[in-house]
Amino acid sequence: MQKRDESHPHGGERTAVDPPGAPSPGRLASLARHDLPASLVVFLVALPLSLGIAVATGAPLMAGLVAAVVGGVVGGALSGAPLGVSGPAAGLVVIVAGFIEQFGWAATTGIVVAAGILQVVLGLSRVAGVALALSPAVVHGMLAGIGLTILIGQFQLVLGAEARTGALDNLRAFVPNLANAHLPTVVIGGLTIGLMLGWPRLRRVKAVPAALVAVLGATITAWALGLDVDRVALPEDPLGELALPEMPAGPVGAIVLAVLTLALVASVESLLAAVAVDRMHSGPRANLNRELVAQGTANMVSGSLGGLPVTQVIVRSTTNVAAGARTRASAVMHGVWIGVFVLFLTDTLELIPMAALAAVLVVVGAKLVNVAQIRLLWRHREFPVYATTMLGVVFIDLLYGVLLGIAVAVLVSLYRLAHQRVEVRDRGSGEWLVRVQGSMVFLGAAGLTERLRAIPPGGSVTVELHIDFMDHAAFDALHEWRREYERQGGTVRVEETTGVWYQHVSDGARPRRRKSPAHVVPQWLASWRHWQHPARSAIPRQRERGEDPMILGMREFERHSAPLVRPYLAELATNGQRPSQLFLCCADSRVVPNVITTSGPGDLFTVRNVGNLVPPCGAPGDASVGAAVEYAVQALAVDSITVCGHSHCGAMNAVARGGTEGDSHLSNWLAHAEPLVVPPPPAPADDLSEPEPACQRSLAVRNVVQQLANLMTYPCVRDAVTEGRLRLVGLYFDISEAKVYLVDPGTGELRVPDEGEAALPLADGAG
Repeated sequence: MQKRDESHPHGGERTAVDPPGAPSPGRLASLARHDLPASLVVFLVALPLSLGIAVATGAPLMAGLVAAVVGGVVGGALSGAPLGVSGPAAGLVVIVAGFIEQFGWAATTGIVVAAGILQVVLGLSRVAGVALALSPAVVHGMLAGIGLTILIGQFQLVLGAEARTGALDNLRAFVPNLANAHLPTVVIGGLTIGLMLGWPRLRRVKAVPAALVAVLGATITAWALGLDVDRVALPEDPLGELALPEMPAGPVGAIVLAVLTLALVASVESLLAAVAVDRMHSGPRANLNRELVAQGTANMVSGSLGGLPVTQVIVRSTTNVAAGARTRASAVMHGVWIGVFVLFLTDTLELIPMAALAAVLVVVGAKLVNVAQIRLLWRHREFPVYATTMLGVVFIDLLYGVLLGIAVAVLVSLYRLAHQRVEVRDRGSGEWLVRVQGSMVFLGAAGLTERLRAIPPGGSVTVELHIDFMDHAAFDALHEWRREYERQGGTVRVEETTGVWYQHVSDGARPRRRKSPAHVVPQWLASWRHWQHPARSAIPRQRERGEDPMILGMREFERHSAPLVRPYLAELATNGQRPSQLFLCCADSRVVPNVITTSGPGDLFTVRNVGNLVPPCGAPGDASVGAAVEYAVQALAVDSITVCGHSHCGAMNAVARGGTEGDSHLSNWLAHAEPLVVPPPPAPADDLSEPEPACQRSLAVRNVVQQLANLMTYPCVRDAVTEGRLRLVGLYFDISEAKVYLVDPGTGELRVPDEGEAALPLADGAG
C-alpha cells in the first residue's frame, strides 16, 4: 500500500514494496489490485518506445519487441531492483546503430550476447559499485549527447526523409530535407509531438501514458484521413523471422572494443536507473550486483533470439512505480502482454505510422537533455565536463566523447586539488596576515611560495591554515619559507583551524591521512588543547611565553566567528532574548549545551551547576536555581525546561560514595541528591574504587528523573505544565559515545529520539 514517508527528502508519495517472497495471505489480491494494472500501464508505454528504438537503430522492428519481452520476463524475474523495468533503451541507440553499420545486424546480436556474458561476470565479481564512481557529469553528458543524436536523426524521419549515420551529416541535410518535406508525414509527426508535450499538462487524464495517446492519435488520424505515410511492417510469421546471432567478422580489437563498450554503457545506465528508482519507494533497496547479473542474462537471451540489447530503463521504471506496482510481477507481466500483442495483434501494430514512432523518439531524445541536471552541474562547476562529453558524443562518437569527458573531469579535479586560495593582507605596523584555504599539495606549492616571498622581511606574519590536507611538498615550501623569514629577523606564527597538518609534521610525527575525522575538527567544536597546542606539553610552553589560551580563543572568535554571528547578536541586542528552552545541566566542562543541541545565541536559557540539581521549592540554601526557573517561566515564557544529566559525572560519583566529608558548600549542595542513593551491597575490601559504570549511569538517570519531579514543586512550573504551556524534558548525554538520549520521566528508561519526534513530556502526575 502507498504511504507518505515524511523523511523523504523531496516529500510526496513513496511506494512501499512488499519484501520479495514474503508470505502474504492476500498476495494474489495484491497482484490483482496493484501489479496487474501497473503492468498494463507499463506495457502501453513500452510498446511504442520499443518500436521507435528499433527504427532509430536500423534494426528489424521485431528486434525491439523481442528485447521488450525478454527485458520484462527475464530481466524482471531476476532483477536486483524489484520495481525496475528492463527493455530496449534510447541510451544505446547510437551504439547499436554504429554496430549494425559496421558489423551487420546478425553479428550485432552476437555482440549483444557477448556483452551479456561480460555483464554476468562483472556482477558475479561484485564490482557493480565501481560503475557508480564515474562522474555524474560524464554520465549525464553522455545521455544528453545520445539524446541530441536521436533527436537530430529522428527529426529527419518526421520530415519524410532518411536519417543519416552521423549527427553532422543529418545537420547538413536538414535544410534540403525541410525544403522537400513530405507534408502528410510532417502532419503526423507534428501531431505526435504536440500530443507528447501537451497531454501531461492535462491533470485529469495525465495518468494515461502520453506516448500511447500520441501514437494512438496519430494512427487514428492517418487512418481517418487516408494519409499516404509509411507504416509499421512486421513479418507474417514473427517467430520464424527471428535472426540468430553470428560471430562478428573483422579485426579482433574492434570486436572486443564493441563488446566492452556495449557492456559498460548498458551496465552504467542500468545501475544509475536502479539507484534513481530506489529513491522513489521505501521498499527493499536494489542489489546492484544482482541487477548486473540480471541484465547480463537478459542480454544473452535477447541477443540469442535476435533482439536489441536490454537495460533497466528509467522511463518505464518510473512509470511502474507511479502506477502503483508492488513487486517484480508487474515487470514480468508487462513483458507477457507485449508478447501476446505481437503474436495475436500484429495487424493492429501495422496501422502505426513510422513518423509517429520517430516523433516519440524526438521527444524522448530531447528529454535526455535534462535542464535541471544542467543547472545543478553549473552550480557545482561541472558544466565543462558535461558539455565536453555531450559534444564529443554528438560530433565524434560515444566512446571518444566519454573518454574526453573523463579526461576533462580529471583535469578539473587536479585543478581543484591544486587550487588554493591564498590571501595576503597588510595589517599595518609590520604585521601581515596570510590566509590559506583549500588543499595544500605539490601542484600549488610554487604559487604559495611566490606569494609568501612577496612579504617584506622583518615583519610579524600570522599564517592561518583553513585546509583539509597538506602533503610533504606543501609543508616543505611553507616550512622552508618560515625558517628563512625568521633568519632574516621576522616572526612567523602558524595557526590551523580545521586540522593540525603543519604542527603535527613539524613536531616530527607522521603526516595524517587526508581528512582524518579524528583530527579535522572545526575550532568551535574542539578544545583549546586541540587547535592551539596539538603537540604534547604545548600548553605549559605557551603559558611560559605568557600566552593565555582564553585570550587566543577570544582573538580567534573576533577574527572568524564574530563576523558570522554579529548580525544575530545585533538583532538579539535590539529586540531582547526570546529563548524557547530553559536548559539545566551540569557544570562539567565536557558537557557543552550548544554543541550537543546544535543551537546558537538566543536559543537556550542555560543554568549550570554541580550535578544538574534543582532543589525543591522552598528548600534551604542556594536560591539561584529557583530564581532562574521562575524567571524563565514567568518572564521569558519558555515552552520547555530540559534537565540534562551525563555519564562520568563526578558529582554523582561523589553522591554514590556517600557525599563529601565536612561542612562545605559542596557537601551541602550535594545533599540535595543524597535521597537518590540506593545502598549498594557490601563490597570486598579490595574493591573500594569508583562504582561500576552501570550503577553510576543508573544514578545519573535517576537524578534527572528526580530533578524533573522537583521542578513540579514550583507553583509557576506546575501551573504552566497543567495548562499545557510548558513541557519538562529529561536528557542523558553519554560523553564517551557523544550521544544524547531521552529519559522517560516515568520509567527512567533511555531512548534514542526518532527524527522529527517531540521529546518525552513529564508523565501525568509526576512530582
